[in-house]
Amino acid sequence: MQKTIKVKTVPAHGLQVTQASDVTQDSIELNVDAVVIGSGAGGAIAAYELAKAGKKVVVLEAGPYVPSEKFTEMMAVSMDTLYADHGGQSNTAGDISILQGACVGGSTVVNAALCFRTPDYYLELWAKEFGLTNLTPEVMRPYFEKVEANLGIAPNKPYETSIAAQLLKGGMKKLDLPEGNASRNIRNCAMTGFCFAGCKSDRKQSMLVTYLPWAVAHGATIYSDTRATQILAANGKATGVLAEIIDPATKAVKSKLKINAPIVVGAAGPIQMPILLQKSKLANSNGQVGKNFACHPTMSITGMFEKNIDAFYGATHSLYMDKYTMPEDGGYLLLDAIQDPVEASFQADPGTGKPYMSYMSKYRNTVRLITLIHDQNVGEVNWKDGVKEIKYFVDDADFEIMKAGLKTNARVLFAAGAKYLYIPTSQKLTIDSEDQIDAVIDGLDNEPARYRYTSFHPQGTCRMGADPKTTVVSPKGETHEVKNLYIVDASLLPTSIGYNPSETVYALAHYISDQINQAHA
Repeated sequence: MQKTIKVKTVPAHGLQVTQASDVTQDSIELNVDAVVIGSGAGGAIAAYELAKAGKKVVVLEAGPYVPSEKFTEMMAVSMDTLYADHGGQSNTAGDISILQGACVGGSTVVNAALCFRTPDYYLELWAKEFGLTNLTPEVMRPYFEKVEANLGIAPNKPYETSIAAQLLKGGMKKLDLPEGNASRNIRNCAMTGFCFAGCKSDRKQSMLVTYLPWAVAHGATIYSDTRATQILAANGKATGVLAEIIDPATKAVKSKLKINAPIVVGAAGPIQMPILLQKSKLANSNGQVGKNFACHPTMSITGMFEKNIDAFYGATHSLYMDKYTMPEDGGYLLLDAIQDPVEASFQADPGTGKPYMSYMSKYRNTVRLITLIHDQNVGEVNWKDGVKEIKYFVDDADFEIMKAGLKTNARVLFAAGAKYLYIPTSQKLTIDSEDQIDAVIDGLDNEPARYRYTSFHPQGTCRMGADPKTTVVSPKGETHEVKNLYIVDASLLPTSIGYNPSETVYALAHYISDQINQAHA
């Protein structure tokens, strides 16, 4: 007899979440079919698919629940309330800001909504080098189509293009460079330019307003302010999770939570997920947990124009150039990006005092163009002496790729009409004319802490592959060493993919959820 599934009505606004303020017990023990650690791109989709299949699901989110009506549309405030380490997460050298969401909905709440299907190049590479022959373009296509339909992923409409992107498009045309029209998970964009601060109008189709409410409608329960401390296992199988519910005001442990579940789904992200496995002493006899970290380090050149451009509204990203994205072609992607004053203030370094005030007074005249590189998975994430450690330095070969991308950036900006450019170094550095591009950029050395890098795309650390000696997770998403322990976030990716990875994670989470449901029907 087929199980009857009761579905709640999805509310028009808001999300049912158990927060620390709702908890009165010192300890709680729950028995469920599946526990999902993390509520971002992978976790929310897994929670929905498992709950839809009739499983009793609990989602644990370490960050707070911030409903969209409480988004301030102020970047500084949002960094403090919605981002990991209050926006201060970085590598050990401190020269790469590694930005991740730390709230219900995860990074999907604060990202730019930019989506690319995983190029066939990488699916074929992963099959050849990592034995992922199950992830063929033909197999993955329906998963991409599903998330694109569910999240409204589509190319920007002409009216969504920012003013800066139109200028840059003109520069690309002069240089005979192909322009790409970005696709985003947005419905009826309000073009306010506040993607990185959370979408107050709920038009960005983040997990906060899509898969999480859908999961709750199928009976899933969400706990915010709840940090998983240990994954439990016995006889080679996952058995549940220990967690702590933390009072966000006092940081004190308000309640201990034990969840007994025959299915554990890890979706804490490429930094917290390996740390949790290391703390749990699970799935790491080969020493690969935390290794192979990549993060798409980016640098942006800021062009100063003679007139006001007002490049702070419109689609956050509406233009890209991927002529040189594939590794054999160069390994970098160019993206336009609008920026609010807070971002503008740290993307370049004009100095302090009067020079800084002079720069910011011309903020309306600035246009930013980003170089994002396909990096070589050279970092690692560890839990060392009770402290999170992200050991990552831009590889020398990657730095040469970055320089090539910066040169293209500079030429596009000058062709678009910029009068001079700022390089994001720790001391003021400008390019004052087009004929200085090669000399200035060739003169850059790969010195830690000299440049202002930003990363929104941590990847790797729980690499997926067929060989249990060199990878952490099997081709079906289950860890090699612990049965019924699955991972569905960007830590799976065997290599950096050179494009924003969100749609890749969405599709893989759907695929792995199907494998879980088939194995635990």
